[in-house]
Amino acid sequence: MKKNLLIIHGGGPTGVINVSLAGAIRAGQKNPNVGKIFGARNGMGGLLREDFIDLSNLTKEETDLIINTPGSAIGTSRDPLEEKDYKKAREILVKNNIGYCLLNGGNGTMNTCAKLAREMEGTGVKVLGIPKTMDNDLGNTDHAPGFGSAARYMAEITKELVADVKGLPIHVVILEAMGRNAGWVTGAGALANDQEGFGPDLILLPEVAFDEEKFLAKIKELRKKKSGLVVLASEGLKDKDGKFITKPIFKSDRAVYYGDVGSHLANLIISKLNIKARAERPGLLMRSSISLRSEVDVKEAYEVGKFAVEKISQGENSAMVAIERISNDPYQVAYKLVGLSEGIIEEKIMDESYISEDGFYVSDKYLAYLRPLVGNLDNKMISLN
Repeated sequence: MKKNLLIIHGGGPTGVINVSLAGAIRAGQKNPNVGKIFGARNGMGGLLREDFIDLSNLTKEETDLIINTPGSAIGTSRDPLEEKDYKKAREILVKNNIGYCLLNGGNGTMNTCAKLAREMEGTGVKVLGIPKTMDNDLGNTDHAPGFGSAARYMAEITKELVADVKGLPIHVVILEAMGRNAGWVTGAGALANDQEGFGPDLILLPEVAFDEEKFLAKIKELRKKKSGLVVLASEGLKDKDGKFITKPIFKSDRAVYYGDVGSHLANLIISKLNIKARAERPGLLMRSSISLRSEVDVKEAYEVGKFAVEKISQGENSAMVAIERISNDPYQVAYKLVGLSEGIIEEKIMDESYISEDGFYVSDKYLAYLRPLVGNLDNKMISLN
């Protein structure tokens, strides 16, 4: 008997979340064990409201449009769930003959995925996770779809910002990147150095305790050599005691939000060193952009969606699709499942070997890890007569 497939998005969209969705839809359409294919409108809340979008009969042209659409085509959410919500989800999934449930998201979503899988024990409903996070902080996978594109975006805008500051070298510019506790995306800006030396001067990662005196001394030292500097900084910088260097400005059920790190650092430079400084913060633009997507990221996002449908229809349950790197050169990966009980929801931070000895940059080892995921940064040349 065929069972229906439900796909749920959780957390912030990435540049390739819809690509995984399209991969899952197309795989489901071809799978003899899958009946109807549904998307939960706006995440787990859509499941609890029984608000489903029928995706069963989408054409190739329509799924191509999904692949090339920013944001989340079926909506997403950060709904905080209680025990009663999982019990309600159980009733709804069974009622709608949903035998396969896929949750696409990051750490929080995989936590939800594990809890939902436990709740569905004894019902025959299988639950699997599709990895997604631009921060690359999801454990038990070499990297996650969404990261390669965010890293590419960071490298591209760093290159352009450095070129701007070289052209008008009158200030220190702080470029703040997303990534609360992990500096994977922030460090990606160093790839701009592959483009004839258009790299940043300093990189401040959350894995390295921020020391105000050392930072200001480094800026002062670099200013003796050049008048325009570019500093990349993670939004989650903390001091030696593990405290965020900016004050909290907002608190939600999910997290505490802190002030702009970039502005804080710029103000330090101005007030302590009397040097002109400013801060730039792409914020959600970094996460939502699809114009600079990595080709590898798009391909892998599609494959994890397909792989998830294949495995869940074969009876696999309570696991997440993971990407295993086979080699860097040539770049090769394999797809596998890792159990949800294996610490997936733990944040994956950058290893010490990926950080320079002085803590102010990333290492060559990190760049070697990163390059295959980002691809070539060369811009298309325009020729005019």
